[in-house]
Amino acid sequence: MHEFKYVKGELSCEKRAVRALVAKFGTPLYVYSQGTFMGHFRKLREAFRAVDPLICYSVKANSNLSILRELVKAGAGLDIVSGGELFRALKAGCPARKIVYASVGKTGAEIEEAIRRGILFFNVESLPELENIERIARRMKKDVNVALRINPDVAPKTHKYITTGKLTNKFGIDFTTSRKMLSLAKGFSRVRIKGLHIHIGSQITESAPFVEAMRKITAFIREANAGGLGIEYLNIGGGLGIIYKDEQPQTAGEFAAKVLPILKESGLKIIMEPGRFIIGSAAILAVKVLYVKKTPLKTFVITDGGMNDLIRPALYEAHHEIVPLVKTAARAVKVDVVGPICESGDFFAKDRMIPAVKEGDYLAVMCAGAYGFSMASNYNSRRRPAEVMVKGSAVKLIRRRETQDDLIRNETL
Repeated sequence: MHEFKYVKGELSCEKRAVRALVAKFGTPLYVYSQGTFMGHFRKLREAFRAVDPLICYSVKANSNLSILRELVKAGAGLDIVSGGELFRALKAGCPARKIVYASVGKTGAEIEEAIRRGILFFNVESLPELENIERIARRMKKDVNVALRINPDVAPKTHKYITTGKLTNKFGIDFTTSRKMLSLAKGFSRVRIKGLHIHIGSQITESAPFVEAMRKITAFIREANAGGLGIEYLNIGGGLGIIYKDEQPQTAGEFAAKVLPILKESGLKIIMEPGRFIIGSAAILAVKVLYVKKTPLKTFVITDGGMNDLIRPALYEAHHEIVPLVKTAARAVKVDVVGPICESGDFFAKDRMIPAVKEGDYLAVMCAGAYGFSMASNYNSRRRPAEVMVKGSAVKLIRRRETQDDLIRNETL
């Protein structure tokens, strides 16, 4: 659920009309509902209260400092995948002992900085990475806790680009190699394997793949602990889906009902890494209609927002609902909603039925909170959009629109 609703014919975010926001801040514009993403965080925490998990919000989904700070203030930890995200996490006020660090390609410098800061865990993705962390930790004379990211070879029903738990993916470690690593690590002087981690993909709407993966991993942990390893933590990752079109994803309560018996039986400390579930439906991208172009075969609604602002439709053929900011009785027409980028893949929707629009109208691309701004770019030398957060009737600019000077700030002649 989210707090973007029509009030007296105007699309509103909580208690503020979006049309008034675009009049003040311009377009393209990301608009976030604080009540929505904080509500999702609280629902997840409440659903899993029986195991008191550390909920580490996935920074890659949306890394705006104001969003991170709101979650951290409410008790969240953060899941990071780069040195830049570590920098953001600390700037947002997240305690280092609530930060877990994933990624298949951590550099030596990134590992050293994370050790220096005292993060909770590295989620380790390979034997060479584990050996590198041990070398760096020895040199720094620091003890380091890690969790092995296990690839359980489970097939979630989601887009192939966001599947991460099959052996054909680059992520995680198969069970055979993991046994070898657990054995080798007994001889390490600085690295301690204290947890195991799974993350099988994103936008998963069914519980069965999660249940299968968790049963596999808890059985593996029992085997490892029988050998005296002392695994204390289970990180179950993220991946819960949301509604973009007609999906019927599980609620936090339904998901918890399926997996809590397994988690309770394990007796382990639980970590979760939700991203999309928390922030996905908590934002829209507001865009302005520049032109309506009719050809013999198509009608194109050309907007001032493009794939550089929201790449998911171009990258995944992802569906986002598109609605007018002002409710209209205009008849629905079939159009392609596209942007100004010089790419045929620059579209928000193809062959979509929406109310007829004209130049100067405004549209909202819904559920744009996850992997929206965080994947935005300056392609075609376009300035990245502004972001605002709404909390009740209060509005805060949480990122200014880039200037022309921002585009060339780090370049030299």
